[in-house]
Amino acid sequence: MGLLEGKKALITGGSRGIGRAICEVFAREGADIAFNFSASKDEAARTVDQVISYGRRALSYMVSVVDRIGVKEMVRQIISEFGRIDILVNNAAINRADNFGTMSDRAWDTVIDTNINGLFNITKPVFRQMVRQRAGRIINISSIGGMRALPTSVHYATTKAAINGFTKCLSREAGAFGITVNAIAAGIFDTDLGNTLPEKFRELYQFWCSAGRFGRPQELAELAAFLASDRNSYMTGEVIILDGGAIT
Repeated sequence: MGLLEGKKALITGGSRGIGRAICEVFAREGADIAFNFSASKDEAARTVDQVISYGRRALSYMVSVVDRIGVKEMVRQIISEFGRIDILVNNAAINRADNFGTMSDRAWDTVIDTNINGLFNITKPVFRQMVRQRAGRIINISSIGGMRALPTSVHYATTKAAINGFTKCLSREAGAFGITVNAIAAGIFDTDLGNTLPEKFRELYQFWCSAGRFGRPQELAELAAFLASDRNSYMTGEVIILDGGAIT
């Protein structure tokens, strides 16, 4: 029996990086997986194949988290197929290598819309379903960039700080319905998003990090699997730092 045997999970941004790793680990632990993606059908197909290889069901949807109507329809279809959604992982996010002084209005709006409005768009219909079920697990993927003064873009850091507040406040409301809400504040992981950071900072991070390296997506996925499981019956409203012991 896996940690998530028989569970139904929805992971946003599941076609690559951390999102794909979460899909794979959750499937290995016994969950059926639904995920959305916004670009590569080939990458999404790889995630589907990996989930199926564990003997679990896989549903994929090419819809952006900023498409509120499309997201609502996706959630409706998932519930129709799976019967329920036990776990939601809000992973989808974007970053742009912008300096605040030269940042365009469009760049600000794009990052805010994806990382914050997208979080609302997907969580609201799933949360309502979990309230009816009187059970659920919500995990938000945040960043240490929302907690510390790091050389990352201001709009990205702003969204991650907002996710931390969203997590803590929603956990208060969710607790009455048997729903836990937690966040994982990730350090630098070996992903496309992590590679957008300045090279000098990436080198310093590895030097000062206790683990001496960047994180691997599967390592974050393993923590997420525990948070999503029935073994985690008491932790909620927490922002858990997973950065390899970085000194920043």
